[in-house]
Amino acid sequence: MAQNFRNQITRNTGTSAVDILAQADSYDTVIGIRCANVSTSAISVDVYIVKSSTNYYLIKSAPSPSGGSLELIDGGAKIVLASGDKIAAISTVASSLDTVVSYIDTIST
Repeated sequence: MAQNFRNQITRNTGTSAVDILAQADSYDTVIGIRCANVSTSAISVDVYIVKSSTNYYLIKSAPSPSGGSLELIDGGAKIVLASGDKIAAISTVASSLDTVVSYIDTIST
């Protein structure tokens, strides 16, 4: 079976939570999340899975210096999302966070 590799790129996330991976309509596998601080000051970052209106944190209040980045999934780790799950992010500074989520779409129905 062919794999559907995808990226979801989000720019200038700030102090309001933003979906960095839209709601899954099937089982998807997240293979990478990169968060980059694009502001001139240090920020703190939260990234979490939203499942049935409940937040499950992948990282909470992680510090990132100006120009720094965070790699949330590495070393071959993966996160499986069920249908209806999504991933959101928020920063402590307005328009300060760019994210890239790499995932395999529709690994199962």
